[in-house]
Amino acid sequence: MVGPGTVVIFDGLFDDAALFPPGDAPMEVAVPAHRSLRARFADLVGPFVVAAARLDELMPYADEAAPIDVSLIAAAADLTTLDRPGVRVRAVEIPAVRTAPDARDVLKILDDVLPPEVPAYVELSWDALHVVDVLAGTRYRAKLRTGGLRADLFPAPAALADAMAACAARGIAFKCTAGLHQAIRHTDPATGFEHHGFLNVLLAAAALSADGSALIAEGHLEADYAPGVAAGIRALTPERAALARDLFISFGTCSVQEPIDDLTTLGLL
Repeated sequence: MVGPGTVVIFDGLFDDAALFPPGDAPMEVAVPAHRSLRARFADLVGPFVVAAARLDELMPYADEAAPIDVSLIAAAADLTTLDRPGVRVRAVEIPAVRTAPDARDVLKILDDVLPPEVPAYVELSWDALHVVDVLAGTRYRAKLRTGGLRADLFPAPAALADAMAACAARGIAFKCTAGLHQAIRHTDPATGFEHHGFLNVLLAAAALSADGSALIAEGHLEADYAPGVAAGIRALTPERAALARDLFISFGTCSVQEPIDDLTTLGLL
């Protein structure tokens, strides 16, 4: 049963993006670490995120007896084949497209090359959120960038709430990428950047799946009192928790251990 205070509400929430900034782990470190994380935390850990350009680098660490699940970042035109021994493509992530015609072209390619059981996420550029309309009514999902190595890559709570609301209103599930290193909204002491918290995003998703209010979602995204946010998660009914996760599928993190440690500290695992 899905429910707050259980592992299930967080299952598959943490995609392992160890190869990407700011972690930038080398492949020979990242792959064994991913296998270790999967062994320790089981269903909490999502697929290993890898760029298509690095698949050849990944192959020496692939094992047909124990295939590695990957989320593959690739331009649609580069998805010539998904079949690699020892590698299972569980999802595809398409870089940002900025025009509706380009997005429609991407979806046509995905329709041709992507098996129906493999989801694809199309990144929404913050200056071209209208592309979300192209995804409406399709089997494809959105990808929202929630941070990065510069302050301008972190969307304001209102902007993120509006993007999430646009997805919810159109029945489009989404994942997030970058910046969600911790459970609760906070200021990074090293950079001064305001980071979103992944539990804040989860509560915002729960609000949007209940009544579609972007204003309430924005309030959840702005909350930085950890006990209050944790209490909000515990208060979710199993049904609302499931709806929230149907909308907010996962997020990529370069350190899966860090968010899991946060959940443990908050008493949610």
